Amino acid sequence: MAEVERDLATGVQTTGHEWDGIKELNNPLPRWWLLVLYACIVYGLGYTIFYPAWPSLTNYTKGILGYNSHADYYTDAADAADAKKQFTDRIAAMSVAEIAGDPQLLEFSLAGGKAVFNENCAQCHGVGGQGQKGYPVLADDNWLWGGQLADIEQTVRHGIRSEDPDARQSQMPRFGADGIIDAAAIGDVADYVVSLSGGEVDAAAKERGATVFAEQCVACHGENAAGNKDLGAPSLTNNIWQFTGDRTAFVAQITSPKHGVMPAWQGRLSDDLVKMVTVYVHSLGGGQ
Repeated sequence: MAEVERDLATGVQTTGHEWDGIKELNNPLPRWWLLVLYACIVYGLGYTIFYPAWPSLTNYTKGILGYNSHADYYTDAADAADAKKQFTDRIAAMSVAEIAGDPQLLEFSLAGGKAVFNENCAQCHGVGGQGQKGYPVLADDNWLWGGQLADIEQTVRHGIRSEDPDARQSQMPRFGADGIIDAAAIGDVADYVVSLSGGEVDAAAKERGATVFAEQCVACHGENAAGNKDLGAPSLTNNIWQFTGDRTAFVAQITSPKHGVMPAWQGRLSDDLVKMVTVYVHSLGGGQ
């Protein structure tokens, strides 16, 4: 019987393997580690037998139990829909004013409306309705088309300058591009608008611009430039701007204005979701 060789430094038996003078020690894995390994192997084999596991080119193994996580999801989703139905049916049958007046439905609508808003509206108006350049802020009480619940619902349902026949429509003339007024007059009225929100401008240009404003702009923006919600014409006095509030931006907008488009959500969203997101948006800015 061959004598067992042991490592001189550790006293551990060697395996007889040696590379460049380095001998391999015979250190077996701990018994507990091997038991865990064997248990995992048995569990894995059992899982592939009882549950879906192995893919094929066209399908997968179904498993003895026939378990399907998609079926669980659809069951859970159906249960959730049934639980919400008591609220959604009432919301669909009520006006937004009635919904806002019912504490239980109001709470449900604010939660559901927030989810709808984050999924469909936040990309333009920002999470929480803080807005961004070119897209109005919904978290204040400054409304282009009115902040009553009915006003907001009309906008949500039919959109602004959308293809919906009942969409809100407004169009600012291209005063410069169409030659309605010349560049000098545009510069003067831009100075006048800057002055309305407290900006410093040339007094003579402001006076000339006031005359141009009275002739060309009062019909939409009003004599006091406070705007007109029936036309979607913004106030020019509160220093709240959809784009920017500097003179260069005013000149560009007067010359060839930008017009945003909001899609109509009626038909894309169910009636109860339209009402819920209306109630949520109304809550962001305090409503009117």
